[in-house]
Amino acid sequence: MEQAKDFVIQRLGDCTIPSPMNGVRFTDDEEHILLHSDLGAIRRYLDAGGEPPKFEAAGPREKIFFDPSNLACGIVTCGGLCPGLNDVIRSIVLSLHHHYGVRSIYGFPFGYEGLAPKFGHEPVMLTPQVVAQISEMGGTMLGSSRGNQDVSEMVDTLERLKIGILFCIGGDGTQRGALAISGEARRRGLKLSVIGVPKTIDNDISYVRTTFGFETAVSEAKKATYAANAEATGARNGIGLVKLMGRDSGFIAAFSVLVDNQVNFCLVPEVSFTLDGLLSALKQRLERRGHAVIVVAEGAGQELFEATGERDASGNVKYGDIGIFLRDRIKEHFKRIGMEISLKYIDPSYMIRSQPANPHDSAFCLLMGHNAVHAGMAGRTGMIVGFWNHQFTHVPTPLAVAQRKKIDPDGWMWSSVLASTGQPAVMR
Repeated sequence: MEQAKDFVIQRLGDCTIPSPMNGVRFTDDEEHILLHSDLGAIRRYLDAGGEPPKFEAAGPREKIFFDPSNLACGIVTCGGLCPGLNDVIRSIVLSLHHHYGVRSIYGFPFGYEGLAPKFGHEPVMLTPQVVAQISEMGGTMLGSSRGNQDVSEMVDTLERLKIGILFCIGGDGTQRGALAISGEARRRGLKLSVIGVPKTIDNDISYVRTTFGFETAVSEAKKATYAANAEATGARNGIGLVKLMGRDSGFIAAFSVLVDNQVNFCLVPEVSFTLDGLLSALKQRLERRGHAVIVVAEGAGQELFEATGERDASGNVKYGDIGIFLRDRIKEHFKRIGMEISLKYIDPSYMIRSQPANPHDSAFCLLMGHNAVHAGMAGRTGMIVGFWNHQFTHVPTPLAVAQRKKIDPDGWMWSSVLASTGQPAVMR
């Protein structure tokens, strides 16, 4: 069972300054959101004489830690692109400016590179006028990068610019970097708040139900599965094969199946399969229905490749291209057994991640940005903004990056995928 102490949020000190916000509902520090919504799980904690684990509720505080009149803030965006990045930047800038009266807001170009002097990137001054229209564009106006930078040098930059709050928009690796910056600042005795906004198109951050951009990604993925089905049904023994994002977690692939129940096979990293098992099931499907649509997450089936040990700039293991692999092996197999097929392969990954956020995601980004600002102004640090049980929360960064969120092969979601596709539960 999770221990309540693991959910405690670090604070820079007491909040003594009255908030300049007016006409809003302030969040009390005693407000919390329960981790578990199941009554039985909650009872087990109570019966053991303890409190069930809970998140600190996000939202504006009546008293804040920083004096907005002499506060400078910074924003970085790191890692791969994701729908909604510009929306979050815009939300943070507008909230700092209009809610709190902060006038010095720096945008650091190309992620953590912007904090490393050796790259020579000059920070951009962000104002409401500068960010007014950026939510209409995909990508990030600040640019992004992968890879680690020297923590001491980055904190030197923040100290030189007298940054009080740094907003780090990025995924698992970004938040690990944010945690290192927070730790170095604490070691130096700096009053630096480091607030993470979780950005992962794969939706794989632990203790966060949904991350921004995920809904847009699923919506855009439907266009690819729709095209794959049209191609498959338009040919004798037609096969549509679509590769979607999802290195270690197959949420986009799984949800794309639930959105478009014309998909017949869903392959995700969390559920292993063999090539023979897939080919056998695919042959049976073609013999029975004359066409098939396959969706595969990029991290699925990696056990079919020989490990190279190579890593990318972020330290992630380089994966084999499962989409190309399956495309070629499926063609080879059916040629070998003398069965004519028509296979169309679609990889929309870069098109999906570069899209602007859809309306729901855009609103979600606005609220994520607002709550990140509220947390920073209240002197919280070493945390990310989460979303749990339809409410925004504060999640300690060590907890969020401890492990990736994954699909439970025995849970309701995967059961729903199997019910939708009709694929065998085991393909080995």
